[in-house]
Amino acid sequence: MKRRILSDEHDAFRETVRGFLAKEVLPHYEQWEKDGVVSRDAWLAAGRQGLLGLAVPEEYGGGGTPDFRHSAVLAEEFTRAGTPGLALGLHNDIIGPYLTGLGTEEQKRRWLPGFCDGSLITAIAMTEPGAGSDLQGIRTRAEDRGDHWLLNGSKTFISNGILADLVIVVARTTPEGGAHGLSLLVVERGAEGFERGRNLDKIGQKAQDTAELFFRDVKVPKENLLGELNGAFVHLMTNLAQERLSIAVAAIAGAEHLLEITTRYVKEREAFGRPLATKQHIRFEIAEMATECAVTRTFLDRCVEEHADGGLDAVDASMAKWWATELQKRVADRCLQLHGGYGYMSEYPVARAFTDGRIQTIYGGTTEIMKEIIGRSLLG
Repeated sequence: MKRRILSDEHDAFRETVRGFLAKEVLPHYEQWEKDGVVSRDAWLAAGRQGLLGLAVPEEYGGGGTPDFRHSAVLAEEFTRAGTPGLALGLHNDIIGPYLTGLGTEEQKRRWLPGFCDGSLITAIAMTEPGAGSDLQGIRTRAEDRGDHWLLNGSKTFISNGILADLVIVVARTTPEGGAHGLSLLVVERGAEGFERGRNLDKIGQKAQDTAELFFRDVKVPKENLLGELNGAFVHLMTNLAQERLSIAVAAIAGAEHLLEITTRYVKEREAFGRPLATKQHIRFEIAEMATECAVTRTFLDRCVEEHADGGLDAVDASMAKWWATELQKRVADRCLQLHGGYGYMSEYPVARAFTDGRIQTIYGGTTEIMKEIIGRSLLG
């Protein structure tokens, strides 16, 4: 079926993204995977191409295009190219709304121009060694010292952790407040006591720097409080719908791309003197995956449309996230199987997609958390 949510403008933007990937990303990606981090030059190139800060108002150097469908196109093309290491979606769709929606005028003028030109790379530090999805378990704390906050604690699994120039840290500012005693503090590169630990060795997304962060008596200026004091829980919940939708969009694009390359493979690959595609089992496998992808794409496009119109709620975003990411995982496994031994070889795209995509059901809220949100909405 023809997709109805995209216009000629979105199609033109897709060509721009493909051109950027071909010129600035794909020739260097193998080296970035070896290095465990992308080049800062790639971020600057993305800024020059207008791929950063799509929704940021033009007065701060952004694209002034709040239409989420542009972000969806960006996520689809990066997924199809197999280049998750350059985390533009994290920067644009997850961190961007915190800065534009919660930042003071002074904060916006200080941070957003660099955010948009690629000279200021961002991260958000929520997860801790002992606290993942459970915000009540956060132990990183910030004490009010009059003209500054004194920040102590550690975070782990932080995407962009090595490169980040600006880190939004979720910290406890009221000990007795539980999940509602948290605030967002912005820690900038070079702050005394702010240290980066290991660039973590992952099974996939090797080019994406994922790090441990440590805060030892870091003095955070009072003007670096983002949003309301003790208001982080509400702020986080407000922005999670877009984060989960972004992950879901990448997931369905990943599943569709795997189906495309596997369909080509089984037409070309022969077994017992005939193409694999002539086997009924293979045709049934392809038919099942194609149908699941088509049905999921329809729901995802509806969610994107709803979000573009400001109507996507947390429950629908959770449905999209758990269903699309679990589909991506299933399709990756089945497509690898259909490739046989070649599917296990790292040089084959299906092998890289298998490991790169496995995190999708975990970050942004696990599948189990998504089901809990949906279940509570239905059962109270």
